[in-house]
Amino acid sequence: MSGHSKFANIKHKKEKNDAAKGKIFTMLGREIAVAVKAGGPDPANNGKLRDVIAKAKSNNMPNDTIERSIKKASGASDDVNYESVTYEGYGPNGVAVIVEALTDNRNRTSANVRNAFTKGNGNMGTSGCVSFMFDKKGLIVIDKEEVEMDEDELMMTAIDAGAEDFVAEEDSFEITTSPDDFSAVREALESAGVPMASAEVTMIPQTYTALTSEEDIKKMNKLLDLLDDDDDVQNVYHNWDE
Repeated sequence: MSGHSKFANIKHKKEKNDAAKGKIFTMLGREIAVAVKAGGPDPANNGKLRDVIAKAKSNNMPNDTIERSIKKASGASDDVNYESVTYEGYGPNGVAVIVEALTDNRNRTSANVRNAFTKGNGNMGTSGCVSFMFDKKGLIVIDKEEVEMDEDELMMTAIDAGAEDFVAEEDSFEITTSPDDFSAVREALESAGVPMASAEVTMIPQTYTALTSEEDIKKMNKLLDLLDDDDDVQNVYHNWDE
Protein backbone atom coordinates (compact mmCIF):
# COMPACT_ATOMS: atom_id res chain seq x y z
CA MET A 1 0.00 0.00 0.00
CA SER A 2 2.92 2.33 0.57
CA GLY A 3 3.22 5.02 -2.05
CA HIS A 4 -0.46 4.76 -2.94
CA SER A 5 -2.05 6.65 -0.07
CA LYS A 6 -5.84 6.72 -0.29
CA PHE A 7 -6.07 9.77 1.96
CA ALA A 8 -5.55 12.39 -0.75
CA ASN A 9 -8.22 10.70 -2.87
CA ILE A 10 -10.60 10.55 0.10
CA LYS A 11 -10.09 14.25 0.81
CA HIS A 12 -10.69 15.01 -2.87
CA LYS A 13 -13.90 12.99 -2.83
CA LYS A 14 -15.04 14.66 0.39
CA GLU A 15 -14.54 18.09 -1.16
CA LYS A 16 -16.58 17.04 -4.19
CA ASN A 17 -19.26 15.54 -1.97
CA ASP A 18 -19.47 18.66 0.19
CA ALA A 19 -20.60 20.49 -2.95
CA ALA A 20 -23.29 17.85 -3.50
CA LYS A 21 -24.29 16.66 -0.03
CA GLY A 22 -27.73 15.70 -1.30
CA LYS A 23 -26.21 13.02 -3.54
CA ILE A 24 -23.96 11.45 -0.90
CA PHE A 25 -26.79 11.49 1.65
CA THR A 26 -29.09 9.78 -0.88
CA MET A 27 -26.44 7.10 -1.48
CA LEU A 28 -25.97 6.56 2.24
CA GLY A 29 -29.74 6.46 2.72
CA ARG A 30 -29.90 3.55 0.28
CA GLU A 31 -27.11 1.73 2.16
CA ILE A 32 -28.97 2.27 5.44
CA ALA A 33 -32.20 0.95 3.86
CA VAL A 34 -30.46 -2.22 2.62
CA ALA A 35 -28.78 -2.78 6.00
CA VAL A 36 -32.07 -2.30 7.92
CA LYS A 37 -33.99 -4.66 5.62
CA ALA A 38 -31.25 -7.28 5.99
CA GLY A 39 -30.73 -7.12 9.77
CA GLY A 40 -33.32 -4.91 11.43
CA PRO A 41 -33.37 -1.28 12.63
CA ASP A 42 -31.45 -1.71 15.91
CA PRO A 43 -27.71 -0.96 15.41
CA ALA A 44 -26.91 -2.90 18.60
CA ASN A 45 -28.07 -6.09 16.87
CA ASN A 46 -27.07 -5.19 13.31
CA GLY A 47 -23.33 -4.93 12.66
CA LYS A 48 -23.80 -3.92 9.02
CA LEU A 49 -26.04 -1.04 10.09
CA ARG A 50 -23.46 0.07 12.69
CA ASP A 51 -20.81 0.20 9.95
CA VAL A 52 -23.05 2.20 7.59
CA ILE A 53 -23.92 4.65 10.40
CA ALA A 54 -20.20 5.16 11.06
CA LYS A 55 -19.64 5.76 7.35
CA ALA A 56 -22.54 8.24 7.30
CA LYS A 57 -21.12 10.14 10.27
CA SER A 58 -17.68 10.33 8.64
CA ASN A 59 -19.45 12.00 5.70
CA ASN A 60 -21.06 14.54 8.08
CA MET A 61 -24.58 13.13 7.72
CA PRO A 62 -26.65 14.64 10.58
CA ASN A 63 -27.93 12.26 13.27
CA ASP A 64 -31.57 13.19 12.64
CA THR A 65 -31.14 12.38 8.93
CA ILE A 66 -29.64 8.99 9.84
CA GLU A 67 -32.51 8.28 12.25
CA ARG A 68 -35.12 9.28 9.64
CA SER A 69 -33.51 6.93 7.10
CA ILE A 70 -33.60 4.04 9.59
CA LYS A 71 -37.22 4.78 10.53
CA LYS A 72 -38.27 5.00 6.86
CA ALA A 73 -36.51 1.73 5.98
CA SER A 74 -38.14 -0.13 8.88
CA GLY A 75 -41.61 1.18 7.99
CA ALA A 76 -43.99 0.26 5.18
CA SER A 77 -43.22 -2.88 3.21
CA ASP A 78 -44.22 -1.23 -0.08
CA ASP A 79 -41.17 1.06 0.00
CA VAL A 80 -38.68 0.77 -2.85
CA ASN A 81 -36.43 -2.27 -2.57
CA TYR A 82 -32.86 -1.85 -3.78
CA GLU A 83 -30.90 -4.61 -5.44
CA SER A 84 -27.11 -4.81 -5.20
CA VAL A 85 -25.40 -5.14 -8.59
CA THR A 86 -21.70 -5.23 -9.47
CA TYR A 87 -20.22 -4.46 -12.89
CA GLU A 88 -16.65 -5.00 -14.05
CA GLY A 89 -14.76 -3.68 -17.03
CA TYR A 90 -11.79 -1.84 -18.45
CA GLY A 91 -10.97 1.83 -18.88
CA PRO A 92 -8.36 3.23 -21.27
CA ASN A 93 -5.13 1.20 -21.56
CA GLY A 94 -6.68 -1.71 -19.67
CA VAL A 95 -7.29 0.07 -16.36
CA ALA A 96 -9.39 -2.31 -14.24
CA VAL A 97 -12.69 -0.86 -12.98
CA ILE A 98 -15.29 -2.30 -10.57
CA VAL A 99 -18.65 -0.54 -10.14
CA GLU A 100 -20.99 -1.31 -7.23
CA ALA A 101 -24.58 -0.10 -7.51
CA LEU A 102 -27.83 -0.21 -5.53
CA THR A 103 -30.76 0.02 -7.90
CA ASP A 104 -34.52 -0.38 -8.20
CA ASN A 105 -34.16 -0.79 -11.99
CA ARG A 106 -31.36 -3.09 -13.14
CA ASN A 107 -31.91 -2.34 -16.86
CA ARG A 108 -31.55 1.42 -16.36
CA THR A 109 -28.43 1.05 -14.25
CA SER A 110 -26.79 -1.43 -16.62
CA ALA A 111 -27.42 0.88 -19.61
CA ASN A 112 -26.02 3.92 -17.75
CA VAL A 113 -22.89 2.09 -16.60
CA ARG A 114 -22.28 0.65 -20.07
CA ASN A 115 -22.66 4.15 -21.53
CA ALA A 116 -20.08 5.51 -19.06
CA PHE A 117 -17.57 2.83 -20.07
CA THR A 118 -18.16 3.52 -23.78
CA LYS A 119 -17.78 7.30 -23.45
CA GLY A 120 -14.65 6.77 -21.38
CA ASN A 121 -13.06 4.72 -24.18
CA GLY A 122 -13.43 1.52 -22.17
CA ASN A 123 -15.72 -1.48 -22.20
CA MET A 124 -17.80 -3.49 -19.76
CA GLY A 125 -16.65 -7.06 -19.25
CA THR A 126 -18.05 -10.21 -17.73
CA SER A 127 -18.40 -10.89 -14.01
CA GLY A 128 -15.00 -11.73 -12.55
CA CYS A 129 -12.97 -10.27 -15.42
CA VAL A 130 -11.06 -7.81 -13.20
CA SER A 131 -12.11 -8.51 -9.57
CA PHE A 132 -9.30 -11.10 -9.24
CA MET A 133 -6.86 -8.16 -9.50
CA PHE A 134 -8.22 -6.67 -6.25
CA ASP A 135 -8.25 -7.76 -2.60
CA LYS A 136 -11.41 -7.11 -0.59
CA LYS A 137 -10.25 -5.47 2.64
CA GLY A 138 -11.43 -3.25 5.43
CA LEU A 139 -9.57 0.07 5.12
CA ILE A 140 -9.51 2.64 7.91
CA VAL A 141 -7.77 5.96 7.24
CA ILE A 142 -6.85 8.29 10.09
CA ASP A 143 -5.67 11.87 9.56
CA LYS A 144 -2.41 12.32 11.51
CA GLU A 145 -3.41 15.88 12.41
CA GLU A 146 -6.66 14.72 13.99
CA VAL A 147 -5.44 11.88 16.24
CA GLU A 148 -3.92 12.50 19.68
CA MET A 149 -2.96 8.90 20.45
CA ASP A 150 0.71 7.91 20.18
CA GLU A 151 1.50 6.01 16.95
CA ASP A 152 2.65 2.83 18.74
CA GLU A 153 -0.42 2.82 20.99
CA LEU A 154 -2.68 3.37 17.97
CA MET A 155 -1.00 0.51 16.12
CA MET A 156 -1.36 -1.87 19.07
CA THR A 157 -5.03 -0.91 19.55
CA ALA A 158 -5.68 -1.78 15.91
CA ILE A 159 -3.59 -4.99 15.87
CA ASP A 160 -5.06 -6.24 19.16
CA ALA A 161 -8.56 -5.79 17.69
CA GLY A 162 -7.65 -7.91 14.67
CA ALA A 163 -6.06 -5.56 12.09
CA GLU A 164 -3.82 -7.19 9.48
CA ASP A 165 -1.58 -4.21 8.74
CA PHE A 166 -0.78 -0.70 9.96
CA VAL A 167 1.03 1.73 7.65
CA ALA A 168 2.18 5.27 8.44
CA GLU A 169 1.90 7.41 5.30
CA GLU A 170 3.02 11.04 5.04
CA ASP A 171 -0.26 12.55 6.22
CA SER A 172 -2.24 9.56 7.47
CA PHE A 173 -2.27 6.17 9.15
CA GLU A 174 -3.84 3.38 7.07
CA ILE A 175 -5.15 0.26 8.77
CA THR A 176 -6.18 -2.80 6.76
CA THR A 177 -8.31 -5.69 8.02
CA SER A 178 -10.03 -8.74 6.63
CA PRO A 179 -13.69 -7.97 5.77
CA ASP A 180 -14.78 -10.17 8.70
CA ASP A 181 -12.64 -8.29 11.25
CA PHE A 182 -13.41 -4.79 9.95
CA SER A 183 -16.31 -4.06 12.32
CA ALA A 184 -14.39 -5.18 15.41
CA VAL A 185 -11.35 -3.03 14.55
CA ARG A 186 -13.47 0.02 13.67
CA GLU A 187 -15.46 -0.29 16.90
CA ALA A 188 -12.27 -0.68 18.97
CA LEU A 189 -10.88 2.54 17.50
CA GLU A 190 -14.21 4.30 17.97
CA SER A 191 -14.29 3.21 21.63
CA ALA A 192 -10.76 4.58 22.06
CA GLY A 193 -11.93 7.95 20.73
CA VAL A 194 -9.92 7.78 17.51
CA PRO A 195 -11.38 10.01 14.74
CA MET A 196 -11.49 8.28 11.35
CA ALA A 197 -11.34 10.13 8.02
CA SER A 198 -12.73 7.05 6.33
CA ALA A 199 -13.72 3.54 7.40
CA GLU A 200 -15.20 1.03 4.97
CA VAL A 201 -14.77 -2.32 3.31
CA THR A 202 -13.17 -1.61 -0.04
CA MET A 203 -11.35 -3.21 -2.98
CA ILE A 204 -7.58 -2.62 -2.95
CA PRO A 205 -5.70 -3.16 -6.23
CA GLN A 206 -2.85 -5.68 -6.21
CA THR A 207 -1.09 -3.73 -8.99
CA TYR A 208 -1.58 -0.33 -10.57
CA THR A 209 -1.79 0.81 -14.20
CA ALA A 210 -0.29 4.12 -15.32
CA LEU A 211 -1.76 6.35 -18.03
CA THR A 212 0.77 8.45 -19.94
CA SER A 213 -1.38 9.71 -22.82
CA GLU A 214 -3.27 12.97 -22.17
CA GLU A 215 -6.18 11.56 -24.19
CA ASP A 216 -6.31 8.41 -22.01
CA ILE A 217 -6.23 10.50 -18.82
CA LYS A 218 -9.05 12.69 -20.17
CA LYS A 219 -11.14 9.64 -21.11
CA MET A 220 -10.51 7.95 -17.73
CA ASN A 221 -11.63 11.08 -15.89
CA LYS A 222 -14.74 11.20 -18.09
CA LEU A 223 -15.54 7.58 -17.22
CA LEU A 224 -15.15 8.24 -13.48
CA ASP A 225 -17.16 11.49 -13.64
CA LEU A 226 -20.06 9.81 -15.46
CA LEU A 227 -20.12 7.00 -12.89
CA ASP A 228 -19.89 9.54 -10.05
CA ASP A 229 -22.89 11.42 -11.45
CA ASP A 230 -25.05 8.26 -11.59
CA ASP A 231 -27.36 8.14 -8.56
CA ASP A 232 -27.45 4.33 -8.65
CA VAL A 233 -23.66 3.97 -8.36
CA GLN A 234 -22.45 3.55 -4.78
CA ASN A 235 -18.76 2.73 -5.17
CA VAL A 236 -16.18 2.73 -7.96
CA TYR A 237 -12.84 0.96 -7.59
CA HIS A 238 -10.00 1.09 -10.10
CA ASN A 239 -6.27 0.45 -10.38
CA TRP A 240 -5.33 3.66 -12.20
CA ASP A 241 -2.13 5.04 -10.68
CA GLU A 242 -3.23 8.67 -10.51
